[in-house]
Amino acid sequence: MKSTFTIEGMTCSGCAAKVTYTLQQIDSVSEVTVDLDARQATVRANRPIDVSEVSSELAQFPKYSVGPTASNTDTAAALKPVHWRTYWPLILIGLFISVVATGITWQTAGTMTAWMEYFMGGFFLVFSFFKFLDIRGFAESYRSYDLLAKAVPAYGFVYPFLELALGLAWAFEGGSFRVALSTVALMGFSAIGVIAAVSRRQQIQCACLGTVFNLPMSTVTIIEDLLMVGMAGALLIP
Repeated sequence: MKSTFTIEGMTCSGCAAKVTYTLQQIDSVSEVTVDLDARQATVRANRPIDVSEVSSELAQFPKYSVGPTASNTDTAAALKPVHWRTYWPLILIGLFISVVATGITWQTAGTMTAWMEYFMGGFFLVFSFFKFLDIRGFAESYRSYDLLAKAVPAYGFVYPFLELALGLAWAFEGGSFRVALSTVALMGFSAIGVIAAVSRRQQIQCACLGTVFNLPMSTVTIIEDLLMVGMAGALLIP
């Protein structure tokens, strides 16, 4: 059963992430989709969800107000396909990091292993940078799908520092055993939550670039995490 509500007071993707996570705590709710532009939240559950329940759940955040139900239907709507342009910021960042890593490798007559080390360092430094722009918004968004962040909300605030530390480690220490192993552990565990969210077909925001870009969670996010795991794992092989 799907119900759509008007949510006033949402001004950024951090707000959308906060509303999404909060409404997911309502009993029987299986999926929450927030349309920031339309200021609407669509809730799927196996029972009717009314305005009073949504208002009660969001009462802890006075800036949000719930309007009348915009729609209430039992018809299951198909998920909209995601256009590749949605991920253009992610693609562009990946291309820039690749070009820089290639240039440094070329100038230093490095190997493919050196290229991976430069790429990994650039990846973690850039991605942590975007998370630090709105660390609170990132933490709220990350908590909507990461297993550890759900259990320990403070982990969402710690995670950007872990990525920053890994970026510096790759830049100054290279692909040592402990750096590569730490990367596999961090990104591998993160991928578990992403895979679970995608398999449940949850329409939530991917927090890989913080709240600066509104990237939907999809198989692209899984590929991103597993690519980092694969590259780091390759350096663990003697």
